[in-house]
Amino acid sequence: MHKEYHRRHSPRLGREMGIVVYGHWGPPLLAFATSGGDEWEHENQGMIGALAGLIDAGRVKIFTVNSLNFESFYNKDAHPFHRSYVQSQFDGYIREELVPFVRAHCHSPDIAISTMGASFGAYHAANTLFKHPDVVKRCFALSGIYDLKQFMDGTYDDTFYFNNPVDYLSTLSDPSILSQLASCDIHIATGSGPWEDSAFSYQLSRILASRGIPHHLDDWGPEGGHDWPYWHHQMWEYINKLF
Repeated sequence: MHKEYHRRHSPRLGREMGIVVYGHWGPPLLAFATSGGDEWEHENQGMIGALAGLIDAGRVKIFTVNSLNFESFYNKDAHPFHRSYVQSQFDGYIREELVPFVRAHCHSPDIAISTMGASFGAYHAANTLFKHPDVVKRCFALSGIYDLKQFMDGTYDDTFYFNNPVDYLSTLSDPSILSQLASCDIHIATGSGPWEDSAFSYQLSRILASRGIPHHLDDWGPEGGHDWPYWHHQMWEYINKLF
Protein backbone atom coordinates (compact mmCIF):
# COMPACT_ATOMS: atom_id res chain seq x y z
CA MET A 1 0.00 0.00 0.00
CA HIS A 2 1.19 3.49 -0.82
CA LYS A 3 1.68 5.49 2.40
CA GLU A 4 2.99 8.98 3.05
CA TYR A 5 3.63 10.79 6.31
CA HIS A 6 3.45 14.57 6.43
CA ARG A 7 4.26 16.80 9.36
CA ARG A 8 3.17 20.35 8.68
CA HIS A 9 3.31 23.49 10.78
CA SER A 10 -0.12 24.94 11.50
CA PRO A 11 -0.07 28.75 11.81
CA ARG A 12 -3.51 28.64 13.40
CA LEU A 13 -2.54 26.10 16.06
CA GLY A 14 1.07 27.18 16.45
CA ARG A 15 2.41 23.64 16.22
CA GLU A 16 3.18 20.84 13.84
CA MET A 17 0.35 18.46 12.98
CA GLY A 18 0.83 14.97 11.60
CA ILE A 19 -1.10 13.63 8.62
CA VAL A 20 -0.85 10.12 7.17
CA VAL A 21 -2.06 9.45 3.64
CA TYR A 22 -3.02 5.91 2.63
CA GLY A 23 -3.53 5.10 -1.03
CA HIS A 24 -2.44 6.38 -4.41
CA TRP A 25 -5.83 7.28 -5.87
CA GLY A 26 -9.52 7.63 -5.06
CA PRO A 27 -11.96 10.05 -3.44
CA PRO A 28 -10.55 11.51 -0.22
CA LEU A 29 -11.79 10.33 3.17
CA LEU A 30 -10.65 12.30 6.22
CA ALA A 31 -10.45 10.01 9.27
CA PHE A 32 -10.62 11.41 12.80
CA ALA A 33 -9.18 9.66 15.84
CA THR A 34 -11.05 8.63 18.99
CA SER A 35 -10.67 10.57 22.23
CA GLY A 36 -7.10 9.47 22.95
CA GLY A 37 -5.88 8.77 19.44
CA ASP A 38 -3.50 10.41 17.00
CA GLU A 39 -2.83 10.24 13.28
CA TRP A 40 -1.54 6.65 13.62
CA GLU A 41 -4.53 5.27 15.51
CA HIS A 42 -6.45 3.98 12.49
CA GLU A 43 -3.43 2.01 11.36
CA ASN A 44 -2.54 0.75 14.83
CA GLN A 45 -6.13 -0.32 15.53
CA GLY A 46 -6.44 -2.26 12.29
CA MET A 47 -8.81 0.02 10.37
CA ILE A 48 -6.34 0.63 7.53
CA GLY A 49 -5.62 -3.08 7.31
CA ALA A 50 -9.34 -3.88 7.19
CA LEU A 51 -9.78 -1.46 4.28
CA ALA A 52 -6.48 -2.28 2.54
CA GLY A 53 -8.05 -4.01 -0.45
CA LEU A 54 -10.32 -1.05 -1.14
CA ILE A 55 -7.46 1.41 -0.67
CA ASP A 56 -5.14 -0.51 -2.97
CA ALA A 57 -7.89 -0.74 -5.60
CA GLY A 58 -8.11 3.05 -5.70
CA ARG A 59 -11.63 3.09 -4.31
CA VAL A 60 -10.65 5.56 -1.58
CA LYS A 61 -7.68 7.59 -0.37
CA ILE A 62 -7.61 7.99 3.42
CA PHE A 63 -6.11 10.94 5.28
CA THR A 64 -5.71 10.44 9.03
CA VAL A 65 -5.14 13.47 11.24
CA ASN A 66 -3.91 14.08 14.77
CA SER A 67 -6.37 15.37 17.37
CA LEU A 68 -6.34 18.02 20.07
CA ASN A 69 -8.90 16.26 22.25
CA PHE A 70 -6.75 16.32 25.37
CA GLU A 71 -6.23 20.05 24.94
CA SER A 72 -9.88 20.77 24.26
CA PHE A 73 -12.83 18.93 25.75
CA TYR A 74 -10.76 16.34 27.63
CA ASN A 75 -8.53 18.96 29.27
CA LYS A 76 -9.98 18.97 32.78
CA ASP A 77 -7.26 21.35 34.00
CA ALA A 78 -8.36 24.10 31.61
CA HIS A 79 -11.27 26.48 31.97
CA PRO A 80 -14.27 25.17 29.98
CA PHE A 81 -14.22 28.25 27.74
CA HIS A 82 -10.62 27.40 26.82
CA ARG A 83 -11.76 23.88 25.92
CA SER A 84 -14.37 25.18 23.50
CA TYR A 85 -11.88 27.72 22.13
CA VAL A 86 -9.34 24.99 21.32
CA GLN A 87 -12.05 23.00 19.56
CA SER A 88 -12.98 26.05 17.47
CA GLN A 89 -9.33 26.48 16.50
CA PHE A 90 -9.10 22.80 15.54
CA ASP A 91 -12.20 23.20 13.38
CA GLY A 92 -10.58 26.20 11.71
CA TYR A 93 -7.41 24.17 11.11
CA ILE A 94 -9.43 21.44 9.40
CA ARG A 95 -11.27 23.86 7.10
CA GLU A 96 -8.56 26.39 6.33
CA GLU A 97 -5.42 24.24 6.36
CA LEU A 98 -6.23 20.54 6.04
CA VAL A 99 -8.93 20.79 3.37
CA PRO A 100 -6.60 22.71 0.99
CA PHE A 101 -3.85 20.14 1.68
CA VAL A 102 -6.20 17.25 0.84
CA ARG A 103 -7.40 18.90 -2.35
CA ALA A 104 -3.86 19.73 -3.45
CA HIS A 105 -2.78 16.15 -2.75
CA CYS A 106 -5.66 14.92 -4.91
CA HIS A 107 -4.73 17.44 -7.65
CA SER A 108 -8.28 18.77 -7.59
CA PRO A 109 -9.05 22.22 -6.17
CA ASP A 110 -12.73 21.50 -5.62
CA ILE A 111 -12.97 17.76 -4.96
CA ALA A 112 -15.62 16.78 -2.41
CA ILE A 113 -14.31 15.34 0.85
CA SER A 114 -15.82 12.66 3.08
CA THR A 115 -15.22 12.26 6.81
CA MET A 116 -15.34 9.34 9.18
CA GLY A 117 -14.72 8.73 12.84
CA ALA A 118 -15.74 6.46 15.68
CA SER A 119 -16.64 7.29 19.28
CA PHE A 120 -15.35 10.84 19.88
CA GLY A 121 -14.04 10.82 16.32
CA ALA A 122 -17.66 10.54 15.18
CA TYR A 123 -18.31 13.92 16.74
CA HIS A 124 -15.51 15.44 14.66
CA ALA A 125 -16.65 13.68 11.49
CA ALA A 126 -20.22 14.90 11.87
CA ASN A 127 -19.37 18.37 13.18
CA THR A 128 -17.01 18.98 10.26
CA LEU A 129 -19.71 18.16 7.72
CA PHE A 130 -22.42 20.12 9.51
CA LYS A 131 -20.24 23.23 9.71
CA HIS A 132 -18.71 22.94 6.22
CA PRO A 133 -21.23 21.29 3.89
CA ASP A 134 -19.79 23.28 1.02
CA VAL A 135 -16.66 21.09 1.00
CA VAL A 136 -17.55 17.98 3.07
CA LYS A 137 -20.31 16.10 1.29
CA ARG A 138 -20.42 12.75 3.11
CA CYS A 139 -19.77 11.56 6.66
CA PHE A 140 -19.72 8.31 8.54
CA ALA A 141 -20.20 8.94 12.25
CA LEU A 142 -19.89 5.65 14.13
CA SER A 143 -20.97 5.21 17.76
CA GLY A 144 -20.75 8.93 18.42
CA ILE A 145 -21.78 11.56 20.93
CA TYR A 146 -23.12 14.85 19.62
CA ASP A 147 -24.00 16.78 22.79
CA LEU A 148 -20.83 17.73 24.68
CA LYS A 149 -22.34 19.67 27.58
CA GLN A 150 -20.90 17.10 29.98
CA PHE A 151 -17.43 18.41 29.11
CA MET A 152 -18.23 22.03 30.05
CA ASP A 153 -18.78 21.75 33.81
CA GLY A 154 -22.11 23.55 33.65
CA THR A 155 -20.79 26.57 31.73
CA TYR A 156 -21.76 27.72 28.25
CA ASP A 157 -20.56 30.25 25.69
CA ASP A 158 -21.13 31.07 22.02
CA THR A 159 -17.98 29.25 20.96
CA PHE A 160 -19.29 26.07 22.54
CA TYR A 161 -22.73 26.58 21.01
CA PHE A 162 -21.28 26.68 17.50
CA ASN A 163 -19.38 23.45 18.09
CA ASN A 164 -22.17 21.49 19.79
CA PRO A 165 -24.23 19.93 16.99
CA VAL A 166 -27.43 19.28 18.93
CA ASP A 167 -27.60 22.99 19.76
CA TYR A 168 -26.70 24.80 16.55
CA LEU A 169 -28.60 22.32 14.37
CA SER A 170 -31.76 22.68 16.48
CA THR A 171 -32.09 26.34 15.51
CA LEU A 172 -30.62 26.20 12.00
CA SER A 173 -32.83 28.10 9.56
CA ASP A 174 -30.49 29.56 6.91
CA PRO A 175 -31.92 28.33 3.58
CA SER A 176 -28.53 28.25 1.87
CA ILE A 177 -26.96 26.08 4.57
CA LEU A 178 -30.00 23.80 4.72
CA SER A 179 -29.77 23.42 0.95
CA GLN A 180 -26.10 22.49 1.17
CA LEU A 181 -26.81 19.96 3.91
CA ALA A 182 -29.58 18.47 1.80
CA SER A 183 -26.98 17.66 -0.85
CA CYS A 184 -24.84 15.67 1.63
CA ASP A 185 -24.81 11.95 2.38
CA ILE A 186 -24.95 11.73 6.19
CA HIS A 187 -24.61 8.36 7.94
CA ILE A 188 -25.14 8.13 11.70
CA ALA A 189 -24.23 4.58 12.72
CA THR A 190 -25.16 2.86 15.96
CA GLY A 191 -26.48 -0.49 17.16
CA SER A 192 -27.28 -2.73 20.08
CA GLY A 193 -23.90 -4.43 20.42
CA PRO A 194 -21.54 -4.38 23.41
CA TRP A 195 -20.75 -1.02 25.04
CA GLU A 196 -22.86 0.91 22.55
CA ASP A 197 -25.21 3.70 23.65
CA SER A 198 -27.51 4.48 20.76
CA ALA A 199 -29.32 7.34 22.52
CA PHE A 200 -26.88 9.93 21.19
CA SER A 201 -27.35 8.83 17.58
CA TYR A 202 -31.13 8.75 17.86
CA GLN A 203 -31.11 12.21 19.46
CA LEU A 204 -29.09 13.62 16.57
CA SER A 205 -31.34 11.92 14.04
CA ARG A 206 -34.45 13.49 15.58
CA ILE A 207 -32.86 16.94 15.40
CA LEU A 208 -31.80 16.48 11.78
CA ALA A 209 -35.30 15.31 10.91
CA SER A 210 -36.83 18.32 12.66
CA ARG A 211 -34.85 20.63 10.34
CA GLY A 212 -35.72 18.59 7.25
CA ILE A 213 -32.09 17.48 6.76
CA PRO A 214 -31.91 14.14 4.89
CA HIS A 215 -29.71 11.55 6.59
CA HIS A 216 -29.34 7.86 7.31
CA LEU A 217 -29.71 6.56 10.85
CA ASP A 218 -27.99 3.20 10.37
CA ASP A 219 -28.83 0.89 13.26
CA TRP A 220 -26.61 -2.12 12.81
CA GLY A 221 -28.28 -4.08 15.62
CA PRO A 222 -25.86 -6.58 17.20
CA GLU A 223 -23.26 -5.61 14.58
CA GLY A 224 -23.21 -2.09 16.01
CA GLY A 225 -20.93 -2.38 19.03
CA HIS A 226 -18.60 0.21 20.49
CA ASP A 227 -15.25 -1.31 19.52
CA TRP A 228 -12.89 -1.46 16.59
CA PRO A 229 -13.94 -4.80 15.05
CA TYR A 230 -17.47 -3.44 14.63
CA TRP A 231 -16.20 -0.20 13.10
CA HIS A 232 -13.90 -2.11 10.73
CA HIS A 233 -16.89 -4.07 9.39
CA GLN A 234 -19.11 -1.01 9.08
CA MET A 235 -16.55 1.06 7.19
CA TRP A 236 -15.73 -1.80 4.83
CA GLU A 237 -19.41 -2.14 4.00
CA TYR A 238 -19.88 1.60 3.55
CA ILE A 239 -16.89 2.09 1.27
CA ASN A 240 -17.56 -1.07 -0.73
CA LYS A 241 -21.12 0.05 -1.44
CA LEU A 242 -20.79 3.82 -1.78
CA PHE A 243 -17.33 4.52 -3.22
